Amino acid sequence: MSHWNPVPFAQQLLDLFASLLLLIAFAMLSQRRILTLIHLFAWQGLILTLSIADSAWLTHQPHLYYSAVLTLIIKVLILPLLLHRLIRRLDVVWDVETLINIPTTMLVGIGLVVFSFNLALPISHFSSTILRNTLGIALASVLLSFMMMITRRKAVPQVIGFLALENGLFLAATSATYGMPMVVELGVALDVLVGMFIFGIFFFQIRETFDSLDIRHMEKLREE
Repeated sequence: MSHWNPVPFAQQLLDLFASLLLLIAFAMLSQRRILTLIHLFAWQGLILTLSIADSAWLTHQPHLYYSAVLTLIIKVLILPLLLHRLIRRLDVVWDVETLINIPTTMLVGIGLVVFSFNLALPISHFSSTILRNTLGIALASVLLSFMMMITRRKAVPQVIGFLALENGLFLAATSATYGMPMVVELGVALDVLVGMFIFGIFFFQIRETFDSLDIRHMEKLREE
């Protein structure tokens, strides 16, 4: 009598989670509303949490369970809550303004995905982990998040893009080396939280000075 082997199912789940992360990165790239961006970031954190937990079960790496819990607390609960409170305090009700139109942005995003998979292909051959298949998706998520940062005119979406970029880097680290040491992960998590408080102060200073969060106003300081 044959027994059911859970490893192939876990591998399929991991590929599914990685694909969902890539779809969410595309959705964030094309999204115009701030609240929806925050919700997508929270969903991305949740999918990343499930992906890390699945990786822990698949690879028998106990420290990845702690990473999953840390990701859940910070990126699904704390950071979206801080972002919600921040935009309420700033009374942000406008849509996200992009430097280029959405169709062009999506076409460039598709090109970045193709580039990422071609770049990750030779690298994954040198990786000994069974999670190396998700490395291309992780690199694509990083590049899409970086593109979201450079194509936004407002400060808040750029910060969300930065946080999403960190999610992609975390997935890449998990894919290539089964994650980072716990001390490093705690340090990164603390840096992200401190960075959020600094960004919040920075937002209020921009709002008080220019009565807007459009970063184009920063060019006036350089001209003066």
